[in-house]
Amino acid sequence: MNMKNFFEALTLVEKEKGISRATIIEAFEHAFASGYKRNYDEQAEIAVRIDEKKKTVGFFVQKTVVGEVANEAVELTLEQAVELKADADYGDVIEFEVTPSDFGRIATQTVKQVIRQHFKKAEQEVLIGEMQERIGELITGVINKVDERNAYIDLGRIEGTLPLSEVTNMAEVKQGARIKVYITRVDLRNNGKNLVVLVSRRDPNIINKLFELEIPEINDGIIKIVNIVRDVGVRAKVCVMTKDPNVDPIGACVGAGGSRIRTIIDGLSGEKIDLIAFSDNPATFIANALSPAKVHKVEIDEEAKKASVVVVSDQLSLAIGKKGQNVRLAAGLTGWKIDIQIDEELEELRRLQLEDKKAAELAAVSEMERLRMELVEQEAEAAVLQAEEDARLAIEEEKAAEFAGKLDNLAALLGIDDDEDDDDY
Repeated sequence: MNMKNFFEALTLVEKEKGISRATIIEAFEHAFASGYKRNYDEQAEIAVRIDEKKKTVGFFVQKTVVGEVANEAVELTLEQAVELKADADYGDVIEFEVTPSDFGRIATQTVKQVIRQHFKKAEQEVLIGEMQERIGELITGVINKVDERNAYIDLGRIEGTLPLSEVTNMAEVKQGARIKVYITRVDLRNNGKNLVVLVSRRDPNIINKLFELEIPEINDGIIKIVNIVRDVGVRAKVCVMTKDPNVDPIGACVGAGGSRIRTIIDGLSGEKIDLIAFSDNPATFIANALSPAKVHKVEIDEEAKKASVVVVSDQLSLAIGKKGQNVRLAAGLTGWKIDIQIDEELEELRRLQLEDKKAAELAAVSEMERLRMELVEQEAEAAVLQAEEDARLAIEEEKAAEFAGKLDNLAALLGIDDDEDDDDY
């Protein structure tokens, strides 16, 4: 056995497999012991020790000192033991080296098989440890295939299992598509043979991770996510706060032109997100939580932890939300029971104001109509006067023309020629 090659192989395996050197050596020791037993003595108790400093591999038979030997493969008498160890006593385990010069073909094959099994187990244990440390991480993978129950995601060194029940939008589950998933659990199945990494698209923590990924102020701890409630695939409310007076937590989360929040929404397949500013004042916090509805007043019952929220009628449906979604999410976000009602006094005041407005509009319309009628009458009178004036002028023109005709006739009778008269003069 070439010891130099063997120890070089140890280093190579350590680098390629990512398995600790101690684990590799333990696997080899176990494999060598199994190979020895397979080739030389199945019943023997064999200990193998690999000494990296001396660059040696030693095989040792272990036998127990007994009064009467029943199995020579694992037992020896006290007399035999004293020859090997002067102070030996009953019950002691005596070791003596039996390192073979050559394992032989069968032993070598056994070693290969055992080492392969140990390395596979060791690699799996390393992978299990890595994936367990990554539970709670958001990771991007590629969908390899989809069946009736699961989508299988290529996560690099291992394939993740995404149950279709953990998908928010089935349109995003297509073979070859890139997808962000949240690692929820690592399981060993089939008696520890199969490592299963379960991932999700519905876990509420996926929103935390998306916010941490897209908003540096959250990742740096400047802005804190206080709470998240979610109607998966439809709407979520995210409460944020900061102790830095120079930072607007809502504005930072929205980003320039809505760029940050839009990226997060896209990562959730279009799920709507309401950003809520935290407040130590319960009334203010509850009013904020009912966004996008505008709240008129909030009355707090500390003992019952109940809030009576007053809104105007046109904000009622918005405050409650479709099928009660908005008020339900707001209650979950704040931890308060929320009762929404219309302010009757305010509604009466608004009704009166509306009536006054309508009356004023009607009055304005009536005044405009009166002025219009007066203008029409004035225009009609002016038209009549103009018509009378036109008729008078027409009559005068007619009379003037008639008089001129008579003068012409008279001049003709008298033989008077206007041109001649002018010449004589």
